[in-house]
Amino acid sequence: MSDQETTRRQPNFRPDAITHEPQSCKLDADGRRQVVHLRQFSEGIVRLVETITPAVVKLTVEFESSRNRQAARHGTGSGVIITPDGYILTNSHVVHRARDIAVTFLDGSTVPAQLIGEDTGTDLAVIRAAGSGLDFAGFGNSGELRPGEMVIAIGSPLGFDATVSTGVISSLGRGLRAQDGRLIENIIQHTAPLNPGNSGGPLINLDADVVGVNTAIVAAAQGIGFAVPSNTASLVVSQLIAHGRVRRAYLGIVAGTRQLDRRLARFHNVPNDYAAEVISVADGSPAAAGGLKSGDLIVTLNDRRMGSVDDLHRALTEIQVGSAFTLSLIRGRQLLTMDLVAGELPAQQ
Repeated sequence: MSDQETTRRQPNFRPDAITHEPQSCKLDADGRRQVVHLRQFSEGIVRLVETITPAVVKLTVEFESSRNRQAARHGTGSGVIITPDGYILTNSHVVHRARDIAVTFLDGSTVPAQLIGEDTGTDLAVIRAAGSGLDFAGFGNSGELRPGEMVIAIGSPLGFDATVSTGVISSLGRGLRAQDGRLIENIIQHTAPLNPGNSGGPLINLDADVVGVNTAIVAAAQGIGFAVPSNTASLVVSQLIAHGRVRRAYLGIVAGTRQLDRRLARFHNVPNDYAAEVISVADGSPAAAGGLKSGDLIVTLNDRRMGSVDDLHRALTEIQVGSAFTLSLIRGRQLLTMDLVAGELPAQQ
């Protein structure tokens, strides 16, 4: 390219305009106002974290080895104090089958804790450490969360106490499979970075309320974390403190999801494409007492369509122990109706 072409393509370029003198980088009035707002926002986050962090604890857990009772495994997790007398909310998988639990507070002091109760169906647990007048956090309304809303996760990832990370709500209403196979519903998906050890720590909104309990990450991804919603946690906590477990209605069956024969469904005017198939019935269970048999295809419960095992679990969570309910099912080529009484799910082992 010739000098003439360069001059023609860059008509405003003048070699004598080059200067090495420093240029002014001062902000204009709008820029200064934006910086002030950012500083105020940042200071608000700092105050929020300073307020809530004393209620967040590190858990060090010792488990019995499954092979050798004399040997032990160790793990760490997080928790959040929810009452001034030492009740602490965490994940079930953090303390499940724990032999010893130690709680480390923000000031570095460590005390033993005992398991009050756990619920593998929601991956939540309550433990209690000795204390009074402790800093504690309150529950917010997770039902009011919106995608894009800012949230803060606090915990002890990889053993680093009181670690703070921020993100936004990515999505609501996710489903996550618990240890016992149940579907935990209305899970919160967010982008606040989580690592091993964050489990059981709180997810906080900008009102310093606990809106979730961090429970899982997708190991092969970035920015995908999950939390059990506070509205679920508040219901579970009350039962764990009162009973040591969540009292759930159960049928006493092993079931699977099966596609219905389309002609048979039309013949019986059943709108389902799928049903919950009874694979086996436990002796002495409500299902056995009600007359359920292996091979039965459950299509409704109290006129509510049952298209999968998850639908069945979901419906049973809304039925009180000891109450009656009605099943519609297909047995062979017959459509049957059965009245059963809900039993109580046996205590978790």
